Amino acid sequence: MNTPDRMILIKQRLQTAFSPTRVEVQDDSAQHKGHAGSRDGAGHYTVFIEADCFKGLSRIEIHREIYRVLSDMIPEQIHALQIKGY
Repeated sequence: MNTPDRMILIKQRLQTAFSPTRVEVQDDSAQHKGHAGSRDGAGHYTVFIEADCFKGLSRIEIHREIYRVLSDMIPEQIHALQIKGY
């Protein structure tokens, strides 16, 4: 799967799971060129997400929920994921 398709899939999964008011996926892979995960084709991404369902959850709980939704993509497609959840 190429990077643009992967980013679309990540965004679609997050939209379906959380109905966010904002969701953006940023490809940070170029900053990690040559890194072990990047050499195998997995990407580095930052997710910006705001969702009402995150209210009252800790940052760790938000991360767990997002990782749960994307777990089958890690580590083959997603090598690193930075989450900025609100």
